Amino acid sequence: MELNSRIYVAGHRGLVGSALVRKLHSEGYGNLLLKTRQELDLLDQAAVHRFFRDSRVEYVFLAAARVGGIVANSRYPADFLYENLVVGTNVVHAAAESGVEKLLNLGSSCIYPRLAPQPIREESLLTAALEPTNEGYAIAKIAILKLCENYWRQHKKRFISAMPTNLYGPGDDFHPETSHVIPGMMRRFHEAKVAQTSEVVVWGTGKPMREFLHVDDLASALVLLMQKHESAEFINVGTGKDCTIAELADTMKAVVGYPGQIRYDPSKPDGTPRKVLDIRRIAAFGWTPRYSLEDGLKQVYQWALERRAF
Repeated sequence: MELNSRIYVAGHRGLVGSALVRKLHSEGYGNLLLKTRQELDLLDQAAVHRFFRDSRVEYVFLAAARVGGIVANSRYPADFLYENLVVGTNVVHAAAESGVEKLLNLGSSCIYPRLAPQPIREESLLTAALEPTNEGYAIAKIAILKLCENYWRQHKKRFISAMPTNLYGPGDDFHPETSHVIPGMMRRFHEAKVAQTSEVVVWGTGKPMREFLHVDDLASALVLLMQKHESAEFINVGTGKDCTIAELADTMKAVVGYPGQIRYDPSKPDGTPRKVLDIRRIAAFGWTPRYSLEDGLKQVYQWALERRAF
């Protein structure tokens, strides 16, 4: 991938896509092809194929997806399955048909079985049942991963996939219904601080363990993989370290400066008991994350305050 290569970042306004654009620009890549949803509907197969043909795309970062937390995934499972399947198949097929040099597909660690051995190795895929609360999204992501693998094997297309852990960072979704755990929790603590309420309610028991990766760290890993990874095998991207939701809540409380109490609501779902990735494959490329969880949360909270994201 040369500095003047024609690079399409699908989903460039999203959490991952915007981080990729920042990283690519910082590295000197100046020929980025960026289309809003209004300019290019990725659910429209004919439009996607026309764009790839006319724009002569050389490299693709497939970061476009419908995403959301437990509430959104539970409420709209068919939408998550359908839209992510269609977007993924449209982009991958158009890339193959138009002769794209290389494509990197962004997956998700939710592809793994609910009770996979920890830390989760890539070989755990399809060895047991998925987590029910995000099954639709996970099935779509698995399908696109396998599509990329099989384009490589059957057609020798250089289509690779990366599976990141739970992400957070600038540009995150802070909506109370669609947000993931970190932005949702950050919003609740901030609003409680402003309103001077005595407690913040956190869903579940606080016992599940999660791994969190700053999106700018992910972006550096994705650019590295695009440059160096030449295999159909997909690769985990994470920190290799996890914490309980209770530990996350304590850290969030300190970062926001909330003086009240934390109460857990065990009537709400915990989701997967534990999820931390085995990151030996990505570490073999010499990559390590830059942000600690506390430093990352401080950076995101400051970003959210400056942009009035709450």
